[in-house]
Amino acid sequence: MPLLEARQLTKRFPGVVALNGVSFDLHPGEVHALCGENGAGKSTLIKTLSGIHPLGSYEGEIRVDDRPVSFRSLQDAEAAGIAVIYQELALVEEMSVAENIFLGHEPRRGPWVDWDEVRVRAVRLLEQFRIQLDPDIPVRELGVGQKQLVEIVKALAKKSRILILDEPTAALAETEVAILLGILRELRSAGVGCIYISHKLGEVMSLADRITVLRDGASITTVKASEADIPGIIRHMVGREIKDLFPRDRPASVGPVLLSVRNLDAAPDSESSARLTGIGFDVRAGEVLGIGGLMGAGRSETLMHLFGAWGTRLSGEVELGGRRYDLPAPGESIRRGLVMVTDDRKRYGLHLEQPIGYNLSLSSLDQVTRNGLLDEAAETLLDQGFFDALRIKAPGLDAVVGGLSGGNQQKVVIGKALMTDPRVVFLDEPTRGIDVAAKLEVYQLINRLTAEGRAVVLVSSELPELMGMSDRIVMLHEGTVGGTFLPAEYDPERLMAAAMGRTPVAED
Repeated sequence: MPLLEARQLTKRFPGVVALNGVSFDLHPGEVHALCGENGAGKSTLIKTLSGIHPLGSYEGEIRVDDRPVSFRSLQDAEAAGIAVIYQELALVEEMSVAENIFLGHEPRRGPWVDWDEVRVRAVRLLEQFRIQLDPDIPVRELGVGQKQLVEIVKALAKKSRILILDEPTAALAETEVAILLGILRELRSAGVGCIYISHKLGEVMSLADRITVLRDGASITTVKASEADIPGIIRHMVGREIKDLFPRDRPASVGPVLLSVRNLDAAPDSESSARLTGIGFDVRAGEVLGIGGLMGAGRSETLMHLFGAWGTRLSGEVELGGRRYDLPAPGESIRRGLVMVTDDRKRYGLHLEQPIGYNLSLSSLDQVTRNGLLDEAAETLLDQGFFDALRIKAPGLDAVVGGLSGGNQQKVVIGKALMTDPRVVFLDEPTRGIDVAAKLEVYQLINRLTAEGRAVVLVSSELPELMGMSDRIVMLHEGTVGGTFLPAEYDPERLMAAAMGRTPVAED
């Protein structure tokens, strides 16, 4: 008997049918993966199953334990044993890890919250799931991946029978992914049913019992994972076959060094010790430099410091376009041809409540300003060119960015960066949380940038992506360079060994 079942769910928004007769079920102790392109209906389905879209706003039926349910809110779904970990984190930045874990479900002593018990239970949960986080640290001090782990523990603390995870590993490094997958296997053994949404198909194949594919709001197929393969899943997702997941089309020869970093030491502020030590690399026109490492290795900090958005330089030399660059600042970096696409597009890359056109031209308004006034016609023409070139799926430039799928939001962030006409492009996790087809478009864009003689620095938590798209890879370990590799030296074990600060033992 299914633990959870959706029968012929149909959900409409003005001008859009987001779900079109979707049927789906979940059994106790099962991991049922949900795959599909951005905009396929995955998020709408889980919001319907979890009460975000309440009874009366959709057609069809939801059943739990083979009985129809009438969820009118998220609280109704939680009372029925459903917990959701959304891709958009729902944490209170100023509260501690422990306080966030039990937010809304705090243990009490009479009418008062028992804060000592909150901390004790949080420590117990963190230890149970082998997550090394200080329960007393404010969430604002955590990285994106660490916040994701807090969100996961928060959901598990509710002891739910049905766990829905929306891209739970998108922000996690390899070691954290291994922790999460181990947790899910333990929950499966305990009879918990998990709906697992991920664009990482290798992960899906290794974890899921069954896979359901959505396309254009409809359920296309449900298959046993043991009887499926990745090319077949992709074919169902996009309606066509994609043979090369990492297309590489590089110039025959690279150009001059556009960015040079030598013995860089940097700290969060002038009062702190160095967080980055001895960082060094060159990036040439027409090439992609990949930067990898475990969570906390300093990947994002390196890019943000060079761009001028993080930390204080203690020592070292940086040259951008052949000129010394000692005091970086975001505005000056953009003027000198360096631009950055951050790993947290919702927090740093977009004004979610504003339309696409507003976001696209935000970093390049000087191009469409005449005598101190904004030339709206010129701005629209420029915006429309990038809107069309990036194939952003939206009704038009007036569409609000917050209503777009993750993949299309990412295209807007990248478009905003490219409108500044940069020579060096920093891409920090550019494919996080987007589907296979959207990833392919990002990879093709990277190839186009290098063909135009630009330099790309690509930070990624996914080793296949790094190996597939990079001309060289620098692996960071605890704020320093653990190793630099050429394509002939690419090997997952060697790369991970460098990320962990050790040298792999040579085979006999």
